[in-house]
Formats: sequence, structure tokens, C-alpha cells
Amino acid sequence: MIKRIIEISESPCSLRIRNGQLIVGRNDLPEKQIPCEDVGVLLIDNQATTYTHSVLTRLLDFGAAVVLCNGEHHPAGMLLAIDSNSIQTERHRHQIEASLPLKKRLWKQLVQAKISHQAAVVKTENPRASKSIEQLAAKVRSGDKSNVEARASKLYWKYFLGSRNFKRLRGGAPPNNLLNYGYMILRAAVARAICSSGLLPSLGLHHCNRYNEYCLADDIMEPFRGFVEKEVRLMWRENPDEEYFAKLSQLHKARLLETLHKSVTISQSSGPLMVGLHKTAASLYKCFAGEEDSLELPDF
Repeated sequence: MIKRIIEISESPCSLRIRNGQLIVGRNDLPEKQIPCEDVGVLLIDNQATTYTHSVLTRLLDFGAAVVLCNGEHHPAGMLLAIDSNSIQTERHRHQIEASLPLKKRLWKQLVQAKISHQAAVVKTENPRASKSIEQLAAKVRSGDKSNVEARASKLYWKYFLGSRNFKRLRGGAPPNNLLNYGYMILRAAVARAICSSGLLPSLGLHHCNRYNEYCLADDIMEPFRGFVEKEVRLMWRENPDEEYFAKLSQLHKARLLETLHKSVTISQSSGPLMVGLHKTAASLYKCFAGEEDSLELPDF
């Protein structure tokens, strides 16, 4: 089943559980009922929203990710189920005991896929830049010690918006804010898929910041970033106006949320991106367990 992404931001709401349903109430509007088992991600981005304790626990029971945003509309925290997999302890052990050479080989695969996707994003408008980026993918070695990823990204962002020399900065001018929002949603979905596979989202392959609870999610989302970037690029081409995108509207957010429902192809099988994340996370465990040598990653 394709899980739903519920975003609360436009106006204050009250959330509660009734008969296994998530009840969304607004002033002077009829209540909306959503089966808890249908929710994949709940994003709360309105400071006046109220909810009962059972909303959080019930959604976690069904494996949903709950993202809470602060007054600046940035993610302040994320809730994930602790026991999302029936053989979680065994899977944790395989993940913890994974050798460093294995982690480096897997990181190489992720970086190569990410760079190839970057080349595909800019190919239509700049085939020459696309070719230069694609050539860098072949230069990635185990663990990417020479940091080819950074070299590819520097070239990629330069041509991301065509002739404009775009600079990717978290607090930069639009469409940086579109990318921030899209990445936030993607990160939550990746973390959810990782937990559903019985893995620890904090124990990464490459990312290892002691203050980051989602190092593995940041690793696995790398080859999926291109789907967010492609949509942001399309939105910008439709209206290349910084003022128009200065404040994200419901329409902008809805388009970025829909990215998780876009069709992706993994191992010659097509389906929604959100489902594809689970396939990639499952393949990661198989690599940890010694059952597979390669990750199942999306084509672009």
C-alpha cells in the first residue's frame, strides 16, 4: 500500500484518535478522518496545532514518521518507532559488526549513483556539463577518499539552474528553501524505511557526526536527492522569481510532497519512490548480513 503524507501547516488543527482513525479538526470545517495505518509521514508545521498523546503513539504503532517543525518552519525533531521489525536485535548486530571495507564499498555505490543522477538532471540544458559530471562517477573509489562527491557537486550546482550560477546554501536565496523542504520530507521517509528494515538510523556508513541521530538516513538519501532536485528545477523554470518563492505556499509544499509518490525504477521494477526506499533499505541489510554485495538503487 502507498502510504499517505499528511502535512499540517496552513491553519491550526486539532488532532486526536477515534476508533483507529486520525481525526483532523479545524474551526468551522467538517472533521477529516484518516486511517492510522495509511499514514506514512505526519508533518506538523503550525505552532498552534494541538494533539493528544495517543496521536503520536498510535501512528508510531503503524510505523509512521512524525516530523515536528519550529517557528522558522525548520524540522525540530522526528519521532520513529523503536520496534519496527520483528528480528530487530539480529539486524542491529549485523549492522554494528559490518566491516569498514564493506561500508566503504557501499558508500562508493551511493556516491556513484548520486553523481550519475546529478548528470542526468542537467543533461537536457547542458549536455557538456552533464558529461563532465558523469565522468567523475567513474573516478570514485572505495570510501571516496579523494572526495569526488564534492567535486561533482560543485560543478553540478553551478549549472543547476542553467545559465545562472546557483549557489547551494541552506540559508541562501530561493530556490534553496524549496530544496531544504524537499530534503526534509525525503529524510523523514528514508529514516522510516531504515527503521522498518530493522536497522539503526544513527549508525551510518559514511556520515558519523556524534550529534546526528540520522547518519544512515543521510547516507541512503544521497542517490534519491535527484528526484527532489528535478522537481525544484522544474518549478523554478516555470517561474524563475525569487520573490515568488520567498515564502513557501501550500501549492509549493504539495508539489514537493508529491515527490515521494513519483515513480522510480529499482532493479527493473517500477513503483512509488516511497516504496523504493524500503527496497533500498532492505538491500542494505542483505549487504550487512553477507547475502548481497550491491545495493538496490534507483535509476534516474
